[in-house]
Amino acid sequence: MFYYEFKGKALISYNEYEDLNPVPEEKIKESDQIYVLKRLEPSKSRRSFSVSDPSLMFLEREGLNLLQRQRGFEDRLPKWLISKIELRKVTCINTEYPNWQEALEHSFQKKWRVNVFGLGDVGGTLTIGLRLLGGDCICEIGIYDRRDNKKMRWVYETNQILSTLDNVEHPLVRGIEKEELFDCDMFVFCASIGVPPVGEKTKDVRMVQFEGNSELIGTYARMARNCGFKGIFAVVSDPVDLLCKSVLIQSNIDEKGKIDYRGLAPEQIRGYGLGVMNARAAYYAVQNKETMQYLKDGRAYGPHGEGLVIADSIENYNDDISRYLTNKTKKANLDVRETGFKPFIAPALSSGSLSIIATIKGEWHYSATFMGGVYMGARNRLTSSGIEIERLDLPDELIGRLEKTYKELEKIL
Repeated sequence: MFYYEFKGKALISYNEYEDLNPVPEEKIKESDQIYVLKRLEPSKSRRSFSVSDPSLMFLEREGLNLLQRQRGFEDRLPKWLISKIELRKVTCINTEYPNWQEALEHSFQKKWRVNVFGLGDVGGTLTIGLRLLGGDCICEIGIYDRRDNKKMRWVYETNQILSTLDNVEHPLVRGIEKEELFDCDMFVFCASIGVPPVGEKTKDVRMVQFEGNSELIGTYARMARNCGFKGIFAVVSDPVDLLCKSVLIQSNIDEKGKIDYRGLAPEQIRGYGLGVMNARAAYYAVQNKETMQYLKDGRAYGPHGEGLVIADSIENYNDDISRYLTNKTKKANLDVRETGFKPFIAPALSSGSLSIIATIKGEWHYSATFMGGVYMGARNRLTSSGIEIERLDLPDELIGRLEKTYKELEKIL
């Protein structure tokens, strides 16, 4: 193993870097934060991530293997490094990115500035949730809509939401201009084109929205690149997983139309759609004794729609029950539409406000993150060392379902 120091940071690698300054192992051991340098294919790998278990030190490719717990690597690392990993003090950085050094410097404030674009049903409800619940982790909410009267309406209304308790904080909601959108820690994209009207029969509403939303979001992906945006680009509009990949591609195209990987890093982009699917699965799970185990040990994976995978239990997985819950959860969206209303309240709060707040606080939540070229929904959290994806001992039947979803997402983009 090679040990280096660069710009005051402690680096280790299994590869030799001739342009870095070598230092003794003892000096690295004294450092609070460790950075592991690896060379991985950028199109299939993140620029940085948390080394949350020893096996990630030896990672050679990213994909669904990020969800499966790997054992047997503890004896291959020194005890002092194992200790750092357990404390989430180790970050892996992919030096195949031309701007990999930026990952050494980035950190988040305790309280974030969050900007929301799009004040329709979802964006407006999401903003209410952030105003009500985000006082301890959000210092300001910037809101933008292409219609000024709508923007000002939400400024007036949301700032008049106030608790009667003196110790409850509510972040200020401020109307912003388009050029201010990326002056924040998190940009939340809630704008949408082509939402099918209530009463129109469609198999998968989210796919109807993809074409229009992909073109729209591309404008802001390029703007984020041009601004040198360092925060999180959060996608709430449907289909979140596919739009995340679209943002990644469009933000990394240079002036000549070629991919150069100098735009947004894969881990800067997150899709917020799976939180409500977990909530819907829980809603149906409590209605039957055979499905109630989901509340204790169940998991949701994949997209917010076709390809969703609900597992009734990780410890005692039952494929029939899991597929039943998956089907009920997928149809919940259509069930609401059949009442004559668009289903936006639960998505805006469960997938949006609550999951965004959990992200900022470093808590476990459901969102789509980059896994080997695909944005795949799963439980994860954002730590000081980077994104940590939950890794479990997944049963073979469940892995088979996840592989099918993963391959379908790969084919679309």
